[in-house]
Amino acid sequence: MKSAFYAIFHFLFFWPIRLIFLMHVKGSLQNEPRRKQGPYIVCANHQSVIDPVLICAATHRQQPHFMAKEELFRVPVMGRLVRWLGAFPVARGKNDVGAIKKTIRLLENGYSVGMFPQGTRCAGKELRDCPVKTGVAMIAARTGAQILPVYLGMKNHTWKFFRPVRVVVGKPIPFESFGYDPEKPGEYARIAAEVYDAICRLGEETK
Repeated sequence: MKSAFYAIFHFLFFWPIRLIFLMHVKGSLQNEPRRKQGPYIVCANHQSVIDPVLICAATHRQQPHFMAKEELFRVPVMGRLVRWLGAFPVARGKNDVGAIKKTIRLLENGYSVGMFPQGTRCAGKELRDCPVKTGVAMIAARTGAQILPVYLGMKNHTWKFFRPVRVVVGKPIPFESFGYDPEKPGEYARIAAEVYDAICRLGEETK
């Protein structure tokens, strides 16, 4: 589902953003779920502050709602803009229960969300060298939401204007395929690692 503001903003800036970042997108039209197929969690590698923008420019059918650091919402104009675009605040470095509940509620109400398995930016490093946190797996387990893996490829894993960005959208992964066992310890870590591995393989298999 898309808000009216997001739909207009996406229409106006979809192509300019793709041109500014020389985006080459693969798999979006084939793999992005339609609204009737239910909400999903966009899961991508996280290298830069522009990653949510790139994901929104690469996708078409639904509006991914991202967590954003709460400091952004205190900036005049910027705070209101990111909120209108569907972002919601999260307190970094804390167990922000409110943000977790908001994410779960969005998915249960049919909205899609964007999350990064790394939890924070891992700029300038090889993807396989970045640590992975369990938040994505926990949210997916609570909601049963499908995962849409997305790979973001940049030279030296950093961004610059007019430097090509490669975006690969993989096939949705039903949560059931992970074989989640709530009684077994370490399941969140295992599932998060499998999601991140799927993201890494998108980049490795499409070079």
